[in-house]
Amino acid sequence: MHSDIIKYNNKQTPADKEICTTLASLIDSSLKESKIWHSHPVWFIDGNPIAGYSKQKPGIRLMFWSGADFDEEKLIIGTGKFKDASVFYTSAGQINPTEIKRWLKKSKSIQWDYKNLVKRKGRLEMIVTTKKSNKS
Repeated sequence: MHSDIIKYNNKQTPADKEICTTLASLIDSSLKESKIWHSHPVWFIDGNPIAGYSKQKPGIRLMFWSGADFDEEKLIIGTGKFKDASVFYTSAGQINPTEIKRWLKKSKSIQWDYKNLVKRKGRLEMIVTTKKSNKS
């Protein structure tokens, strides 16, 4: 995990720090590319933002950039033109690791290309993920 994410978590109130640390551990066990991006911890796959969290008035918001297509009842779909979905936590006890692991698994196969959003003048495209072949 990126050291700046640890610093971010350590700046939170004790209750929020526990939420952030739990989320960071769960996300980092599945996704390895991470950094502070737009002032918040974010994990990526090949430079494409996948999951992250931030402190907001209702609590700690866990967001999946492509979560609108996960077909998950607990994830609240964003109201904008993007494909994000999120959930808020006000205590670490609300976090269901099995649920988050399922969402993280979906995040690897269901991805919209945010990395090239500017290049495409704001138009999102689905990333088609395929398993790499061992053929030479």
